[in-house]
Amino acid sequence: MQSGDWTPEHSQALREYVTRGISFARAAVEINARFGTAYTRNAALGRGKRMGLVVPVQREDRPMPKASTPRKVKSRDLQSAKAPRLEPDKVPAPPATPVQLRCVGVSPRLISLVELEPGDCRYPYGGDRDDEPIAFCGHPRCEGSSYCTPHFHLTRGVGTASERAAGPVMLRLVEAA
Repeated sequence: MQSGDWTPEHSQALREYVTRGISFARAAVEINARFGTAYTRNAALGRGKRMGLVVPVQREDRPMPKASTPRKVKSRDLQSAKAPRLEPDKVPAPPATPVQLRCVGVSPRLISLVELEPGDCRYPYGGDRDDEPIAFCGHPRCEGSSYCTPHFHLTRGVGTASERAAGPVMLRLVEAA
């Protein structure tokens, strides 16, 4: 249903259900049963957000969910683990200085979206803070990409996505009988 389909009665019912601590999914089901509508969980979430409804994090009358019991780890599971797990006391510390991602040696032209030509690089700059305009690199782009060469290499790793995921593969020739 569209957001304009919410009548005042439906909105009031949603407000009542949420203030009683009912989830948005359950509230949508209740409203659908009560009024013969077809609201989804996401529709109820969106309407609740527009109405300024806040769901309490945890109510006292609800029991806390039980922690799941750890399953037994088999030796083959340990062998197939891709990355070693770090002990909590051996977690690496974050770097002292923040990493700058846009240090590719290109001085962008910083042109707006409406000024971009079909062959211009579309790597965005700005927009990190409120009311900061978003501008684009604007240098000539690589063929088959939306970015210029330095920005293309900045956004991609070595090789294609499937090459990075697969890793090296050893093939063995077998004689057919």
